[in-house]
Amino acid sequence: MPLPTAQTATQAAAPPRIPLGFLTPIVLGTLLNALNSSMIAVALLSIQKAFDAGAEVIWLVSGLYLATAVAQPTMGRLADALGARRVFGFGLVLVLVSATAAPFAPTLGWLIAARVVLGIGTSAAYPAGMSMMRTWAAAHSGEGSTPTGGLGAISAASQAAVALGPPLGGVLVQLAGWRAIFWVNVPLTVAAMIMAFLWLPADEPARDAGATLRELDLAGMALFTGELCGLMLFLLSLPDDPWWWALAVFVVLTAALIYRELRANKPFVDLRMIARNGPLAATYLRCMGTYVVFYSITYALPQWLQQGRGLSESASGLVMLPVAALGFATTMWATRLVERGLRTVLITGSAALCLGSGALALFGETVPIWEVLLIAAVLGLPNGFNSLGNQTLMYRTAPADQIGTASGLYRTAQYIGANLASALVGIAVGRDADDSGLHLLAAVITGISLVLLVNAATTRHLRGAEARG
Repeated sequence: MPLPTAQTATQAAAPPRIPLGFLTPIVLGTLLNALNSSMIAVALLSIQKAFDAGAEVIWLVSGLYLATAVAQPTMGRLADALGARRVFGFGLVLVLVSATAAPFAPTLGWLIAARVVLGIGTSAAYPAGMSMMRTWAAAHSGEGSTPTGGLGAISAASQAAVALGPPLGGVLVQLAGWRAIFWVNVPLTVAAMIMAFLWLPADEPARDAGATLRELDLAGMALFTGELCGLMLFLLSLPDDPWWWALAVFVVLTAALIYRELRANKPFVDLRMIARNGPLAATYLRCMGTYVVFYSITYALPQWLQQGRGLSESASGLVMLPVAALGFATTMWATRLVERGLRTVLITGSAALCLGSGALALFGETVPIWEVLLIAAVLGLPNGFNSLGNQTLMYRTAPADQIGTASGLYRTAQYIGANLASALVGIAVGRDADDSGLHLLAAVITGISLVLLVNAATTRHLRGAEARG
């Protein structure tokens, strides 16, 4: 018997139209995570010089990703138990505190800690927002409805924020220094707080908060964090002297995590739910692979433009603008195509990803900037298709009573992919982003893109989800 899902057999006649006032604070809160994930790309060199740091500056990237990978499903579970708007607001408070404190960090370690808190805070909006949208859609259009417009708006905003992060960060760093990439969060967060208070519906009375917090699988969280840290340390050590002990830590903690989660009453990573739901598990893997490619491009291209081509932070960021523009535009297009078939959306996105990734191999010190801009535009094409396609699949295949938790795990898969991408960029590109490193990276991510394309064209998991569309 198939699992009851957020997209059930009772179908709505048409996708629900979520009110703009309801959707706006959710979209604004959601894009904070994507924006902070990408703005840092053009600020790393400035921060490295400011703190006289070395390769450890990469933990400004990995620290936020690790925090996000752990916090997303946790915030989703809290949203399911305590109320989505409460958790949404709590996350915004954490963002405001960390963004205000980060510019005053006396050392790189303190700055990394502030980024970790920022990652935890920005993790609340997506799972809480998905939970609120599911509740709204069920109340207004029936339990079987998919709020395609809302999903498209979140996907478009996230894609635009990720791609706009480098140009925005470049301008801010150029004008006001690296601290400005934290200050910019303050007005956005305050605006989201006000709109959430005014327009988001109040939660039902919450169950005992203490009991909910005691049910959190803290041991599972610790093991998950430890295994990811072990994997990252090993991958980042590969260009020099591999730390085999870190690989051993990863293997041991992964085994311990599996043992723990299969026996926990309310596991941090619900392995049983994932194992019973093949389409959902496949969606998580597809999401992970997609973001390995996407974030590899997001971090490697600005670094190559600055070090390989000698562009400034602002100029290298502006070159990424076509990625933002095309990512936003294609999400709007993909929103219409989703109703005609998810397979078409995913095949289109994966094919464009192959084309753009392979084109990176043509880059060199003498390539004209207009060609770089053209290929950057090609790289923007797949973002909307892949993001919306995978996000819609997750929504349709997730258990209805665990949509917050499932949404959090979806974002965990995304940021595991981002972590792997940061390690891959470190291995391929290294400290000096030259042509050979960029070409090596292009070969790897083109191979991953081909696997995603074959999967989208052949997998049978899409049939059931399309039937529930």
